[in-house]
Amino acid sequence: MGDTYQKYRFSAISIKKKTAVRFRTFSRLVSDSHTRTLEIVMDFFERNDLSPNDDLGIRNNRTNKRINAVIAILKNIEKQQTLPTKVMLNTLFQEMSQVEDQEKEESFDFGTPEPFSRDRELEHYQNRYVEMRQELGQYKNRVQNVMEQMTYVKGTFGKGHFKLDMGKDEFEKLKKEL
Repeated sequence: MGDTYQKYRFSAISIKKKTAVRFRTFSRLVSDSHTRTLEIVMDFFERNDLSPNDDLGIRNNRTNKRINAVIAILKNIEKQQTLPTKVMLNTLFQEMSQVEDQEKEESFDFGTPEPFSRDRELEHYQNRYVEMRQELGQYKNRVQNVMEQMTYVKGTFGKGHFKLDMGKDEFEKLKKEL
């Protein structure tokens, strides 16, 4: 250990005794030397583009920017996807009512259209989620069955490999299913 320190030149820094004791305690937890501890701390601040004076709380400007960006994304989704769909449906229903007024000779009863509610839309997505989870479970079971049919064959001169104990017809059937 003495040889490695002889390569380097050292410099003294004057700091308060209370701070020096605190640093030595911290240094023992982080690294094997005070120099290495100080390098780790400085690297952390440089790598994360931080200053010891930065406030990392919610009042941090960067955090506020990220939160505002998320809010902007959600508002954009609402403006670009949800509201145009509602407007298109309303326009469609208005046009249908105008056509009915124009063609009084033929009156078709389409019934009262159900408005698209958020609960109905949420229920649709929940049902689709459940269906997809079931499909994923089925795929997992198929893969697990294939994995159970595999055996490890140790190679004589090189690496070993896995062998699939499955007939050609069964393998072709599996390929078509997936």
